Amino acid sequence: MTLVVLAHGTNDPAGRATWGALLTRVRSLAPGTDVRLAWAGVARPQLADLLPKLPDDRCVVVPAFLASGFHVRRDVPDQLAALGRTDVVVTEPLGPSPALVDAALERLRDAGWADERVVLAAAGSTDPVAQQDLRSAAAVVRDRLGVEVPVGYVAGGAPRLADVVAAQDRPVALLTWLLAPGVFHRWAAGVGAAVVGEPLGDHPAVASLLVERYRASVAPAG
Repeated sequence: MTLVVLAHGTNDPAGRATWGALLTRVRSLAPGTDVRLAWAGVARPQLADLLPKLPDDRCVVVPAFLASGFHVRRDVPDQLAALGRTDVVVTEPLGPSPALVDAALERLRDAGWADERVVLAAAGSTDPVAQQDLRSAAAVVRDRLGVEVPVGYVAGGAPRLADVVAAQDRPVALLTWLLAPGVFHRWAAGVGAAVVGEPLGDHPAVASLLVERYRASVAPAG
């Protein structure tokens, strides 16, 4: 059985090191499982590179994304169809899991958050389903903190993070809804927030959720 963790893709050295550390955690939680990493874009190997090289047993792809956007709902199914792989199981993505919200809040506290206004900083998307997932994550943060939590997008879609931060009436702390360091996190750090949480990275909650998604997909029915 093979678990393929599908990540967004990055050539950033810190980002790639983070994914390597995360896979080490996943392997420790799933001994005996062949754990591989594939990229949805930017870097190699991608699914089309990796899947033909895997053994002819069951393969589970866990999309390591925080929302169900283009890659999850269109790109991955299209790639599998092009490869003729009807035997590959694709799980739900990681977000908007409450466990990851709690991990992101832990990152924010570690960054020195006190009483600043919390804004959820996401990569962003123009996909309505992905946008709803991001609002759902912000709603979990709201429930945890007891205050409204606006969402700002670093890259795709609106509202833009810089505009959301500028509209607040007091200093802002960014709850970083990103999985790994890279250009999006650097852009987020440049919008003028007083506190910026680190990405989720190799937090144990991320590794646990990846394994949970995998095991749920291979558990016997009933």
